[in-house]
Order: sequence, then C-alpha cells, then structure tokens
Amino acid sequence: MPTLLIRGGRLISPASASSPAIDATTDLAIADGKIAAIGQKLPTPPDATVIDAQGCIVAPGLIDPHVHLRDPGQEHKETIETGTAAAVAGGFTSICCMPNTSPALDTPELIRYVHDRAARSGLCRVFAVGAATKGRKGEELAEIDLMRRQGAVGFSDDGDCIASAGMMARVLGACQGSVFMQHAQDPTLTRGAAMHSGSVSSRLGLGGWPRVAEEIIVERDIRLNASIRARYHVQHISSGNTVELIRRARAAGMPVSGEASPHHLLLTHDACDNYNTLAKVNPPLREDSDRLALAQGVADGTITVLATDHAPHSDDEKSLPFEEAPFGLVGLETALPLYIEALVHTGAIDWPRLIALLTIEPAKLCNLDQMGLGSLAPGAPADITIIDPDLAWTIDADRFHSRSRNSPFLGRAVKGRAIATIVDGRIRHQLARA
Repeated sequence: MPTLLIRGGRLISPASASSPAIDATTDLAIADGKIAAIGQKLPTPPDATVIDAQGCIVAPGLIDPHVHLRDPGQEHKETIETGTAAAVAGGFTSICCMPNTSPALDTPELIRYVHDRAARSGLCRVFAVGAATKGRKGEELAEIDLMRRQGAVGFSDDGDCIASAGMMARVLGACQGSVFMQHAQDPTLTRGAAMHSGSVSSRLGLGGWPRVAEEIIVERDIRLNASIRARYHVQHISSGNTVELIRRARAAGMPVSGEASPHHLLLTHDACDNYNTLAKVNPPLREDSDRLALAQGVADGTITVLATDHAPHSDDEKSLPFEEAPFGLVGLETALPLYIEALVHTGAIDWPRLIALLTIEPAKLCNLDQMGLGSLAPGAPADITIIDPDLAWTIDADRFHSRSRNSPFLGRAVKGRAIATIVDGRIRHQLARA
C-alpha cells in the first residue's frame, strides 16, 4: 500500500469522542491505509508520494448520509461504480445509499448485495440504509434487526413517508440504537402536486405542494417519539417552519436532528419558471424566507448535517412535461462549492463548522464515528479530502462522473473544489494544480 505525505495544508479536523479538534497548518503522513502521524515538518519516507497542500484545507473525508445509487433495478440512472466515481470527484469518501431501489433494500440479503457490489466496484465507502417497512409501503415492519446485523447504518422509507402514526410508532421502537430518517411528506396533502404552492405554481398552472405537508409529519413524529426517544432525523428540510419545530424539540432535549441540501439553501421556486424540470425536487424548492431560515438553522446549530440527496434521472425522464417528470437532481460533484457559497461566503458559518457538518456530524448520525470516520487522528482510517477553497470553476455536465446530468446548477460559476480524495490511504481522485 502506498505511503503518502500531505505537506503544509491547513488541517481542519472536528473533535470526536477519541480525538480533539485541530485547526493548524501542518503535515499528515499516511501508511498502510492509516494516518501515521500529524505534525509540522514530518520527515519524508523514501518511498512516499508527496502532495503539496499549501493554500488548501486538509479535512477528514467528506461523508454524505443521503445518496440514491439506483442499484439494484435502476442502473440506467446510476450504478454503484458511477455513483462512487461522482462521490470521490466531489470529495466524498463515504456515502449512505437510500433504499428506494427496485426491489427496495428491505432484507439483510439486499443490504449485503449493496455492500458486496461496493467492495468490488466502488471507489469510496458505501453504507446501506435499510427500508423501515417492507417494500417501503408503510404497512408492515421490515427486518430491521437483521438488516442492522448485516451492516445497515440507518433506516428510512425515503421517497415515501410513513403516513400511518401507528406504524411510525412501531418503526421508532424498532430502530432503537440506529437512526430513523424521515421523508416528511403527508401524501394526502401532496397528491398531484408538482412544486411549491405559491405564486409560481399558480402562474404555471401546476399543482401546489404546501409547507404544512412537511411540517405536520415532523410535528406528529416528534410527539410520537417523546416517550420512545429513538434517534429521529428529518431529511432534506424545505420549510422554515420545520426548522423551528426541530429547534424547539432539540431545546427540550429530544433526540431530533435534521439536514439541509444545497439546492434548498440556494434556490427558490422561481427556479421552476418556464417549466424547468431540472429544478423539480422533492421536497420542492420554496421561497426566500424558507431558504434564509434554513441557513439560520445551520448557523445556530439547529441543523447539524448537510446532505446532497443525490437523485439521478435520465435525460429522457427529465425531458417529460413538468407534471410527469421525476423529482430530483444530482449533487455529489457540485455540493461542496455550493455549500461554500451558501454558508461560508455569506458568513453564516466558518470553515471548521462546515467541515464538521460534512464529516463528524453525519458520522455520528450513522454511527460511522465508531469506525474512526469523520475526524483525523493517528491510527484512524486514512480517509482525507484536500480542498482548494479558492479554485474557481464552472459546473459542466460534460465533466460529470455520474451517469445522469440532471442539475439546475449547470453553467454556474463556483469557487472551491476537492483537488484530492483519499480513501483508505489510496488516492481515488486528484486534480492537477495550476
């Protein structure tokens, strides 16, 4: 296994249960897939590959807890190979894939299938999230304990909400020790909806999706969980009122967390104008007040995780009329500069907090910190992302590694990029520096 020496970068590592926070210009040495040493002016082993990281940020490998890899059953949109190639290109060394595949990831055999495929053809670490109910139908509890034993790092019916309060209570009880990730969408309030219920949907003549469809599920679940006290996580928050619900629950000491995605932090329903299906996402893009409330939630610690909700679809599918086109966008390769734009450049948070939101926080959410992921310390796995915060570039679909191209950010000028992604001590992605 190669020996690596990363020289002279600003090393930012959040605190973990076993290591203190670091923010210092220093070197980092890697040997045998582990971090061998951290310190200034480390000696260069004779066989080492040296990476000059001056002017760059050296961070723990980024972790995305909300990714759709489409395998099994929808490989025309994405595969484990192409999805992990997109991940390392975006700086992610670990991703957690959602269970809304065909068939759904609702058995231990399917969890093992994903992990085996990733071990053979993946470029980064892949962890499966199991379906909470059989077939994601919300009617019968899935084999949660057996999937957990097979390596499932969390549970969700993502793509669908568990609409029944009784089933939701059973799921929360069964998920003790693991996180449950809720796709908060009351189906009775969103039937036929294509985008946010507001001025744009009215002008375009499209079915509107109200904020309360998200909020009512989150409020219900928080009440259900008051006595169960499972780890409850709200995926892809879109409503500013949802942020306030989570803020109150956390202030009351409840085990509730939530995530924000790049598109909800930067875009509004105006992006759907002219029937732009690339901006059709679930939950929908809302209004500027919601976008600002999400950023404030990140800034004050209410929202503790950033996640892409990478959802690939083919060009043919996104070329359908707006009402018929699928929801979703690809995000693994573009998330980092978009988070920088939305949160660091605006002054909402600083670089150490951004790194924490992308590393130790999702690691703790999915118990990956118990594997040594999410922070940097001697002896820990050598999963590292090197970021050039000043690298200016333009988002270009022709350069995507993903099998799909569905992004509303195409052509956007951005700043900041992962220039090297190291997984288990191996360089999986590297850009030449000018």
